[in-house]
Amino acid sequence: MKIAFNHISERIISEPSIDEVSKRLFQLGHEHEIEDQIIDLELTPNRGDCLSVDGILRDLALFYDIKQNNCIYEKDIRPFDIEFTNNATKACPKIAFMKIEIDEEIDIYKGALKQYFEDLNLKKNNFFTDISNYLSYETGQPTHCYDGYKIKGEIKLSFLKSKKVFNTLLNKQIQLEGKNLVFSNNGNVINLAGVIGGLDTSCSSKTRTVIVECAYFNPDEIIGKTIKYDINSDAAYKFERGVDPQCHERVLRRFLKIVQDHAIIKSAELFISNTHNQKVVTVESDINRINNILGTKISNEEFLNYLEKLSFAVEGNSIKVPSFRNDIRTKNDIAEEIARAIGYDNIPIKKIKIPSKYKIKKIDIESQIKSYLIDNGFFEVINNPFENNEKENSIRIDNPLDSNKCFLRTDLKNSLINNLLYNERRQQDSVKLFELSDIYTFSKKPIRKRVLGIIASGRVAKNYKDFSKKIKNEYLHALLKKFISQNNLQVEDIPRNLINSKLKNPIVYIQVEIENIKQDILNYEPIYSPPKEYAKYKTISEYPSSVRDLSFSIESASKSLNLERLIMNYDDELLKNVFLFDYYVNKDTSQIKMAFRFTFQSNLKTITDNEVNKVMEDIISKSLKIESVKIPGLK
Repeated sequence: MKIAFNHISERIISEPSIDEVSKRLFQLGHEHEIEDQIIDLELTPNRGDCLSVDGILRDLALFYDIKQNNCIYEKDIRPFDIEFTNNATKACPKIAFMKIEIDEEIDIYKGALKQYFEDLNLKKNNFFTDISNYLSYETGQPTHCYDGYKIKGEIKLSFLKSKKVFNTLLNKQIQLEGKNLVFSNNGNVINLAGVIGGLDTSCSSKTRTVIVECAYFNPDEIIGKTIKYDINSDAAYKFERGVDPQCHERVLRRFLKIVQDHAIIKSAELFISNTHNQKVVTVESDINRINNILGTKISNEEFLNYLEKLSFAVEGNSIKVPSFRNDIRTKNDIAEEIARAIGYDNIPIKKIKIPSKYKIKKIDIESQIKSYLIDNGFFEVINNPFENNEKENSIRIDNPLDSNKCFLRTDLKNSLINNLLYNERRQQDSVKLFELSDIYTFSKKPIRKRVLGIIASGRVAKNYKDFSKKIKNEYLHALLKKFISQNNLQVEDIPRNLINSKLKNPIVYIQVEIENIKQDILNYEPIYSPPKEYAKYKTISEYPSSVRDLSFSIESASKSLNLERLIMNYDDELLKNVFLFDYYVNKDTSQIKMAFRFTFQSNLKTITDNEVNKVMEDIISKSLKIESVKIPGLK
């Protein structure tokens, strides 16, 4: 989200510099970049309350005295006798409508509305839509404007389960499918609720009577709609992260005040429907517990001061969470707020006391599994435990960090398939991966299982003994039968056409519960030794590789060792990998034949044949200087 710095600074009494505010934002955990007095914020999905000027200022109130924005319409507003039916009160428990009629004349934009468009260099639409967009930026609460003359009769909010073509206000037609929450008027869809309005009832420069909708939608009903219909929607982005369910009348009064600043109001009417019985969330006030969590020694007075600045109310032993903070539920959440206030860098470091006597932990099954698979050429992967596909008996996360991944994994297959395809798309034709993780299902109650997932495709190994051997079902059987019983050794062949892969090598997969792995594996002696230094991460190149094979004939074994040493130690920035894939000894003549595979690649560009040829010519030239070394077919 982009916010103009002067929209923040003008409401901070001390008028800090942009660099000072930037440091405070980083302390609060808000990643951002600054360019030309514009702060571009990268907010975590749980902090939907900060997606506005008001939201950021609420956080900055920890450090600064903030001027409150009380510029709203203060006069009484008569009731709006709108024909409205809400058939989806659980999805939309609170909604308000305001009907505004103005005189024909509209003044040139001024004040906050003028600043908004000038400072952010935004394109204007029409008077009412511009105010709506600005209020979303200022307050974090999206609103939607209907042209009052285009609305005839009753407005209904309900779930639409039939297919229907909907023309959005961006003049983009979309085919509604599945279950969708929509507003309708005279049987026509006029708004994909919480996402985008329709073209037929949209406002224009000629609109003088407007109906403004201001609602609270259950985030679960909004999540995924923008991806499904390929719509870029600021409203959906905010609704799916949760907005303040208690702000509607104030937002509409703010809307009316901006209208009043630019036009003569003929009439204004307000309708509010509220079935939202929001219970005030409370957390026990326990300063000792907070200090234990953080390792701090803050006083109760400091604790209460921090909470007050963050809009929390403390009554007795209870902390009342403000309505806009839907991410606060436990003492750990409160501790995080205090840590942000103090600054993580300011929390004292405590040395860990290690007892002089300790017991050596018995080697567990998982450690031995890892050792065994690594010794056999497999790589361990660690994937996100969440996925976006709802399956039978899957568990939905109430407050996911990523709205596109809101279910716990029921298996490891999809994750490992994606890992394999990612590597194959980067010219890795032989891939052997495994993952040890928990999976979750629901049957009367949540069930957690610890499982091992293995996926493999390509050649058994990159050496002359196993290079020609393809990974098949039998390979995993032979590899695992020592530690997994025949009943649990169910290896699956994954058809490539089902995962849109054009390669030909078979893909084999197995998943087994850890409890079904035999204790025999505890007796396995690892071949590899732990590294003395941390492994260095290398980015996988996005550019295509180039592969060359080169065969040699050598008269003596000693000279073959010299050749192998030369090639394996050859150094060039484009040469990424070399391995010996064929080795043959003629028993009658003692002649040796060797074949090497060279892989060339760059992290910066697509390499040319000329670049590869130059390196290969140098390798050939140096190889032929070794006595008795020849290249068959080379003149």
